[in-house]
Amino acid sequence: MSATVVLFHGGDDVLLSNEVRNRVAELVGDGDRGLMVAELNEAAYLVGEEYGIAPLVDAAQTPPFLTARRVVVGREMGRFSTADSLAPLLHYLENQLETTDLVLVWEKGPALQRLGAVPKRLTAAVAEAGGKVAAAGIPRNRDGASQWADAQIDAAGLRLRAGAKRRLLDHLGEDMSRLPAVLATLSSAFGAGQALDVDDVAPFIGEAGSVPPWELTDAVESGQIPEALAKLRRMLHGGDRNEMQVLATLHNHFSRLLRLDGAAVAGEKEAAELLGMKGSTFPARKALRQARKLGSKRVARSIELLAKADLDLRGATAVPPEAVLEVLVARLAQLNR
Repeated sequence: MSATVVLFHGGDDVLLSNEVRNRVAELVGDGDRGLMVAELNEAAYLVGEEYGIAPLVDAAQTPPFLTARRVVVGREMGRFSTADSLAPLLHYLENQLETTDLVLVWEKGPALQRLGAVPKRLTAAVAEAGGKVAAAGIPRNRDGASQWADAQIDAAGLRLRAGAKRRLLDHLGEDMSRLPAVLATLSSAFGAGQALDVDDVAPFIGEAGSVPPWELTDAVESGQIPEALAKLRRMLHGGDRNEMQVLATLHNHFSRLLRLDGAAVAGEKEAAELLGMKGSTFPARKALRQARKLGSKRVARSIELLAKADLDLRGATAVPPEAVLEVLVARLAQLNR
């Protein structure tokens, strides 16, 4: 068996760690992890007062001891973003040790201020070495996220009825990185292959996760006050957003409507150009439709409500910040009825 190399990257730390753990487990198989695996992190790269990739390369070039193969895991590789710092590793990839399986993880260590993009030199070298570059993350679009979730459910050996899957994904919201852990729990509790319904899934899904901003604005546009308030509370309690960030989401949304109100635009393409949107024109089409539905008076009233809420959140009232937003969202939804 020849050497293998895989480079993992992605913006979700939980999913990234899951992918690395699964890959290492696959490589170790029934072997002795204590003898087979050497894992290095940012602290291991510090030689004297400078960081260098030589310890990782040395580990990769070390023959296995009492085992047939050796698995070397290079964590927190974000420290090495320049061609010079990567040079020893790039040279190694041109002539790998046959008995070493290399797992590289592009992530930020505790001493690194900011994680840069994966260097093209590194991805190219991995590809040329016959390796794989894998993104550990969830697609941002709805269809992609749904397909990703289906793949996770299949990999866990579970069968979720439509209602159970919908309940699970709606409950997790933006916290989709929790899905593998929930599926592992369900698999442990029910075993593989059994069809699960809503009542089977509900006790295992934990607290409701946050929701993306468009779910709040969609709920407001629908005029459904209870639904809009539920989305607001999930944004505040299920994620890391504070009241001013949620207000900014609403302000950006209604500012688009204000710019479109009365503008001489013939359709979504012109609306997208006016709003400075690139790519899909779907958001512009939605904004244009909503601006026309509300009309000038209600668009102006929405902006007045947002301005008052901004002052209230900055101390103009003694009303708690969450209550300020609840009143705002309820009034905005009322305007959309």
